[in-house]
Amino acid sequence: MFGVADYGAFVVAIIVFLAIPGPGNLALITSTGKGGIRGGLAATVGIIAGDQVLMWAAVAGVAALLAAYPAAFQAVQWLGVGYLCWLGARMLVAKPGAAPVLNIRAGHYFRQAAGITLLNPKAVLFYMAFFPQFVDPKHSPGLPTFAAMAMTIAVLTFLYGLGAVLLTHFLAERLRANPRVGRVLEKLAGAMLIGFGVKLAVAK
Repeated sequence: MFGVADYGAFVVAIIVFLAIPGPGNLALITSTGKGGIRGGLAATVGIIAGDQVLMWAAVAGVAALLAAYPAAFQAVQWLGVGYLCWLGARMLVAKPGAAPVLNIRAGHYFRQAAGITLLNPKAVLFYMAFFPQFVDPKHSPGLPTFAAMAMTIAVLTFLYGLGAVLLTHFLAERLRANPRVGRVLEKLAGAMLIGFGVKLAVAK
């Protein structure tokens, strides 16, 4: 299909990668918990937008540039570390009754999820290494091939995000009756964000 080898395996691989816990999944869960279905869907679209930018940047050869200039790669990496840790710290120190760290405006959720996605420089390298595995050697990997891959990832991400948002919203409705549980979950989410940032910082 459009020069994509073993399209079925490609789809399965993407689904597996989507299910792996990471900042993107955490953004979906937290955004839904704070902003409901609207906030969760906005975060989903933000993740898709960020992924599309990274994918096409990889196609354009940005990954090669980062690999050739380690200082540039490290600068973007540390920017991502700082952003994740900043969000996590704000959630940890937030006082009961204070305005939520994740604002209820859908536009904010979109920008935050897109920012978390974009500030992961290793994702560019991942796409640069991942795409060639599914390029049919009998066809030149031109624009239709990469466009088909990008569209497939966008559709799967939306469906996955929709499912995660609906499930989280279902559970959140039952947790709102106990504010203490909500505060504990917010602190846990903040600690996890900082953990993701530290993991990014120490990754080789």
